[in-house]
Amino acid sequence: MAAWRSSSTQENEDQAQPLIPGLSDDVAELCLLRLPYPYQALVRSVSSSWNRAIKDPTFVISKRSLSLSRPHLFVFAFHKATARIQWQSLDLGSGRWFVLPPMPCPKAVCPPGFACTSLPCHGKLFVLGGMRSDTEISMNTTFVYRTSTNQWSIASPMMTPRSFFAAGNVNGRIIAVGGSGPGISDSITAVECYSPENDTWTPAAKMHMALARYDSAVVGNRMYVTEGWTWPFMFSPRACLYDPEADTWQVMRDGMREGWTGLSVVLDDRLFVISEHGDCPMKVYVPDKDAWLYVGGGRFPREAMKRPFAVGGVEGKVYVVSCGLNVAVGKVRETDKWEFNVEWEMLTAPKAFHDFSPSTCQVLYA
Repeated sequence: MAAWRSSSTQENEDQAQPLIPGLSDDVAELCLLRLPYPYQALVRSVSSSWNRAIKDPTFVISKRSLSLSRPHLFVFAFHKATARIQWQSLDLGSGRWFVLPPMPCPKAVCPPGFACTSLPCHGKLFVLGGMRSDTEISMNTTFVYRTSTNQWSIASPMMTPRSFFAAGNVNGRIIAVGGSGPGISDSITAVECYSPENDTWTPAAKMHMALARYDSAVVGNRMYVTEGWTWPFMFSPRACLYDPEADTWQVMRDGMREGWTGLSVVLDDRLFVISEHGDCPMKVYVPDKDAWLYVGGGRFPREAMKRPFAVGGVEGKVYVVSCGLNVAVGKVRETDKWEFNVEWEMLTAPKAFHDFSPSTCQVLYA
């Protein structure tokens, strides 16, 4: 276990007290690795040796290699009356909620204007762009949250200020697509790519069109972006897909585009949507047929789930967050090739969240 400590840390600890008196450092390290999120950040103040151990870059790697990281649902919520924003984390194992430190952004912002994505296995959350509500000017900021430290940091800004846009993680690189520019009515086609390793943004191929509003999903190594439906279905949506290897944009297939009638979630490279109309049926996209099939099983708990929704998923489960931050958990099971069933259960949020609405959500391991 001592391998995850840096050589400099080991040299410092040669002359320091044991991590935990009465225990060998190997056993003490295992104890620290098993501390649940977000208490790892809190216990850094216990001693300098604990602080060095938990801040070591390989701490997260060791935690993940030992399968000690657990999925958490991170919800970007805002107060319906005041637009005050707040990030919260739900431990999907214990059902406990934690409030994250405030994001380092201006107080007067429009919550839906941000775009969010993540590197789930690295425990990193990215919040991009956004719009100031006092001036209606788009921003180019990049905020990064790390579960290992329970802290926000400011990374290199985007090349183009933007709001109300799409973002996704494609093979570990963050793609920012379109949106509104410096003025709220300035639609843009610019696309750029962020490298977390180098903390740099570089331009990518522009879209062929400026889309009005977005849902997006990354399936395999491609990013799909759709204008989305507005109920009732008065207009056919526009949509396209990005191939980062070729750095090209293509028109989305008709069946995929026409049937994308809600918020998307990807499980094992299968694209699902929770429809925005009626009883919110769930569908899965079948590429060979360019068609959507309804998912069988239980009925979505529509009565307890009030719009707006935010959707995330991992390990065969879909998490739908509603107004009041109630969470519907759908366990998806494949019964035959491209035939799926889903069974839903409810996680009722604390009453203190009653006046909060979700803007987006991400599932990260912590």
